[in-house]
This record gives sequence, C-alpha cells and structure tokens, in this order.
Amino acid sequence: MTRRPPEWIEPLLTRLGTARAEDFTRLTTPAEGGRESAVLVLLGEQPGAGPDVLVLQRAATLRNHAGQPAFPGGAADPEDTDVRATALREANEEVGLDPASVTVLAELPKLWIPVSDFVVTPVLAWWHDPHPVHPREPAEVAHVARLPVSELVDPANRLRVRHPSGWVGPAFSARGMLVWGFTAGVLATLLEMGGWARPWPRGRVVELPPTGATPAPSAGTDDADETALR
Repeated sequence: MTRRPPEWIEPLLTRLGTARAEDFTRLTTPAEGGRESAVLVLLGEQPGAGPDVLVLQRAATLRNHAGQPAFPGGAADPEDTDVRATALREANEEVGLDPASVTVLAELPKLWIPVSDFVVTPVLAWWHDPHPVHPREPAEVAHVARLPVSELVDPANRLRVRHPSGWVGPAFSARGMLVWGFTAGVLATLLEMGGWARPWPRGRVVELPPTGATPAPSAGTDDADETALR
C-alpha cells in the first residue's frame, strides 16, 4: 500500500524533478561500464523527533568501508527488475526492512564511484509504515539508526573530514556516528535541495584515521578538495 508523503518532503521532490548528476558530484558518470548498484535513502518521521533518515554502520571487520556509516544498499543482482528492486532487496537483507512499508518517491541521478567502479543510483523513499529494524548479518552490519534531520542540520553537528589520502569532504556527527564519504555527500546535497540546511562553520575539519583503503569521493559539491582522488 502506498501513502502520500508529508508536505515537508514536497520541496525536495520538486527540486529533484530537475536534478542532474552535476548537482551531486563533479565526477562524470560514464555512459557505459561500471557495476550497477543502488542505495535506499529512506525518510521517515517520529513523534517528538521529526523527520529522519535511516543509516546503518558497517561492521568494523569488513575489508572495505569498515565501520563506515552508509545508506542500505549494494550491487544489483540478476533477478532485480530495476534499481528500486535492488535498493529494497538490499535494505531487507541488511536491516530487515519490509518493502511493503516503503513508498518509493524518486530515483536520483546515477553517481559514479571510481575507486570501486560502482555506478550508484540513490533511491529516495518515504517510510509510511515504520517498524523496528536491526542488523540481520552482524558480520556485515554493526548498527542501524534513524538520524533526525534536525540533528543533521544542526551547525554543531556539521564538519568536514580529511582522509590521509588528502581527500576532504562534508561530514555529520549524530547519534554517536560520524557520517562521511559518499553518504554524507548525498545527504548534504539533499538537505540543501529540501531547504532544510542551515549555515555551518566550514572551517571545522577533523582528520580521519588511516583505514588502508582509498575513500570514494564525496557526492557533495561544496568542497573543492573532493576532486583529490580524481
């Protein structure tokens, strides 16, 4: 069953109607090649907390993106009918999300992550029937959280991070999680498009510890140094 999204989402949907990949990244998505994948940008709302977004934290033992917060998602399987099916399947496998509780609203432009050669389609959705979620595979997912938009846009929780490789990009500190990289870039752009972002001190930069892996460039466009990995 689908539900009409709340009015606070409408400005974002209107803006996404004309969105291009260039609004999210300086990297040009190749016309061919790249491994198709999708992530689910799931917006919900809780009484007393307001709008939020679902984010998971990768297990610290993973080879790639260890301990890093991310949207649910992953690579497309042959049986997936489209990117929406990929995003919903991955969210179900990772955190037990019931696809019937979700209303898909829009597909964002395809974004290329050159380090892994993934072509990622963020799928925006409204969680019309929220339910408890949890890591289904603790070896892959350590934690699941609903991050309130009010905390994400709080200037006290916004910063930039510098990776040992030299890459610098936007980040958020919320609910004990440091959200950075591709996920933070998409979030930063969507918050701007939705009209929710607030001015924040862009001179606040923290160092990330070495992880042994080269980070994917942020999908945000507000940091000149994000092209460092190109």
